[in-house]
Amino acid sequence: MRNFLVKTIANAAALAVAIWLLKDITLTGENTGRKILTLLLVALLFGVVNAVVKPVVKLLALPLYLLTLGLIILVINALMLLLTSWLAGEFDLGFHVDGFGTAVLGGLIIAVVSWAMNAILPDDKD
Repeated sequence: MRNFLVKTIANAAALAVAIWLLKDITLTGENTGRKILTLLLVALLFGVVNAVVKPVVKLLALPLYLLTLGLIILVINALMLLLTSWLAGEFDLGFHVDGFGTAVLGGLIIAVVSWAMNAILPDDKD
Protein backbone atom coordinates (compact mmCIF):
# COMPACT_ATOMS: atom_id res chain seq x y z
CA MET A 1 0.00 0.00 0.00
CA ARG A 2 2.81 2.38 0.89
CA ASN A 3 4.59 1.66 -2.39
CA PHE A 4 1.37 2.43 -4.30
CA LEU A 5 1.07 5.77 -2.48
CA VAL A 6 4.70 6.64 -3.19
CA LYS A 7 4.29 5.85 -6.89
CA THR A 8 1.11 7.95 -7.08
CA ILE A 9 2.89 10.91 -5.46
CA ALA A 10 5.82 10.48 -7.85
CA ASN A 11 3.41 10.38 -10.82
CA ALA A 12 1.63 13.51 -9.54
CA ALA A 13 4.93 15.37 -9.20
CA ALA A 14 6.04 14.26 -12.67
CA LEU A 15 2.72 15.29 -14.21
CA ALA A 16 2.92 18.66 -12.42
CA VAL A 17 6.38 19.32 -13.87
CA ALA A 18 5.18 18.39 -17.37
CA ILE A 19 2.15 20.69 -16.98
CA TRP A 20 4.41 23.48 -15.78
CA LEU A 21 6.93 23.09 -18.63
CA LEU A 22 4.61 22.43 -21.58
CA LYS A 23 1.82 24.85 -22.44
CA ASP A 24 -0.10 22.21 -24.41
CA ILE A 25 -0.59 19.99 -21.36
CA THR A 26 -3.29 21.64 -19.31
CA LEU A 27 -4.85 21.11 -15.90
CA THR A 28 -7.99 23.06 -15.09
CA GLY A 29 -10.00 23.58 -11.96
CA GLU A 30 -11.94 26.25 -10.10
CA ASN A 31 -9.33 26.71 -7.37
CA THR A 32 -5.99 25.36 -6.19
CA GLY A 33 -7.55 22.64 -4.05
CA ARG A 34 -9.59 21.36 -6.98
CA LYS A 35 -6.50 21.40 -9.22
CA ILE A 36 -4.53 19.38 -6.66
CA LEU A 37 -7.35 16.85 -6.36
CA THR A 38 -7.58 16.61 -10.15
CA LEU A 39 -3.81 16.16 -10.39
CA LEU A 40 -3.89 13.33 -7.84
CA LEU A 41 -6.77 11.63 -9.64
CA VAL A 42 -4.98 11.94 -12.99
CA ALA A 43 -1.80 10.55 -11.39
CA LEU A 44 -3.82 7.61 -10.10
CA LEU A 45 -5.35 7.10 -13.54
CA PHE A 46 -1.90 7.36 -15.16
CA GLY A 47 -0.59 4.73 -12.74
CA VAL A 48 -3.43 2.36 -13.61
CA VAL A 49 -2.86 2.86 -17.34
CA ASN A 50 0.87 2.18 -16.89
CA ALA A 51 0.20 -0.89 -14.77
CA VAL A 52 -2.48 -2.46 -16.99
CA VAL A 53 -2.04 -1.29 -20.59
CA LYS A 54 1.68 -0.53 -20.88
CA PRO A 55 2.97 -4.09 -20.26
CA VAL A 56 0.72 -5.45 -23.02
CA VAL A 57 1.84 -2.75 -25.45
CA LYS A 58 5.49 -3.34 -24.56
CA LEU A 59 5.12 -7.05 -25.20
CA LEU A 60 3.45 -6.48 -28.55
CA ALA A 61 6.12 -3.93 -29.50
CA LEU A 62 9.06 -6.19 -28.59
CA PRO A 63 10.29 -6.47 -32.21
CA LEU A 64 10.22 -2.66 -32.44
CA TYR A 65 12.33 -2.42 -29.27
CA LEU A 66 15.00 -4.47 -30.97
CA LEU A 67 14.69 -2.62 -34.27
CA THR A 68 14.83 0.87 -32.74
CA LEU A 69 17.27 -0.02 -29.93
CA GLY A 70 14.66 0.92 -27.34
CA LEU A 71 13.67 4.32 -28.70
CA ILE A 72 10.12 3.06 -29.25
CA ILE A 73 9.62 3.60 -25.51
CA LEU A 74 9.24 7.33 -26.25
CA VAL A 75 6.30 6.57 -28.53
CA ILE A 76 4.78 4.13 -26.02
CA ASN A 77 5.09 6.68 -23.19
CA ALA A 78 3.44 9.29 -25.42
CA LEU A 79 0.58 6.90 -26.22
CA MET A 80 0.08 6.15 -22.50
CA LEU A 81 -0.07 9.90 -21.79
CA LEU A 82 -2.58 10.43 -24.61
CA LEU A 83 -4.68 7.51 -23.32
CA THR A 84 -4.62 9.05 -19.84
CA SER A 85 -5.71 12.39 -21.34
CA TRP A 86 -8.60 10.71 -23.16
CA LEU A 87 -9.68 8.79 -20.04
CA ALA A 88 -9.46 11.97 -17.96
CA GLY A 89 -11.86 13.57 -20.43
CA GLU A 90 -14.21 10.60 -20.12
CA PHE A 91 -14.16 10.96 -16.31
CA ASP A 92 -14.65 14.75 -16.63
CA LEU A 93 -11.26 15.56 -15.11
CA GLY A 94 -9.65 18.82 -16.19
CA PHE A 95 -6.53 17.33 -17.80
CA HIS A 96 -5.70 17.48 -21.50
CA VAL A 97 -2.70 16.77 -23.71
CA ASP A 98 -2.86 18.54 -27.06
CA GLY A 99 -1.06 16.60 -29.76
CA PHE A 100 1.34 13.72 -30.22
CA GLY A 101 4.49 15.88 -30.20
CA THR A 102 3.51 17.36 -26.88
CA ALA A 103 2.79 13.86 -25.59
CA VAL A 104 6.29 12.69 -26.60
CA LEU A 105 7.93 15.61 -24.77
CA GLY A 106 5.57 15.18 -21.82
CA GLY A 107 6.27 11.46 -21.67
CA LEU A 108 10.00 12.14 -21.63
CA ILE A 109 9.66 14.73 -18.87
CA ILE A 110 7.40 12.43 -16.84
CA ALA A 111 9.81 9.51 -17.21
CA VAL A 112 12.79 11.55 -16.00
CA VAL A 113 10.95 13.19 -13.10
CA SER A 114 9.30 9.90 -12.03
CA TRP A 115 12.68 8.20 -12.04
CA ALA A 116 14.14 10.99 -9.88
CA MET A 117 11.16 10.99 -7.50
CA ASN A 118 11.24 7.20 -7.10
CA ALA A 119 14.96 7.43 -6.33
CA ILE A 120 14.34 10.07 -3.65
CA LEU A 121 11.13 8.78 -2.07
CA PRO A 122 11.26 5.73 0.22
CA ASP A 123 9.77 2.40 -0.88
CA ASP A 124 8.74 -0.88 0.76
CA LYS A 125 12.22 -2.37 0.43
CA ASP A 126 13.59 -0.23 3.27
